[in-house]
Amino acid sequence: MSNEIIFTTISSKGQIVIPKKVRKKLDIKDGNIFTITEKKGLIVLKKQSLELTQDDIVTLESINDAWNEIQNNKGGKSNTKKFFAEFAKW
Repeated sequence: MSNEIIFTTISSKGQIVIPKKVRKKLDIKDGNIFTITEKKGLIVLKKQSLELTQDDIVTLESINDAWNEIQNNKGGKSNTKKFFAEFAKW
């Protein structure tokens, strides 16, 4: 499923369906907790446990650093394939 683009829709209640393929891969179950961040139209969801681990904090700091680079025009250009390859590492 790596780098596969899947489309979904939003309900009138603002709910978005996470496709079964993704739920299965990430072991997403009813009641799981997610962090969500949005910047300039990009929404990132990350499955969380009830407590943030050090890895979670590092990942969130990494995302924040990336946004800062973009805002300060320090981000490089990338093609879609390279972007999704890097994004898959998150």
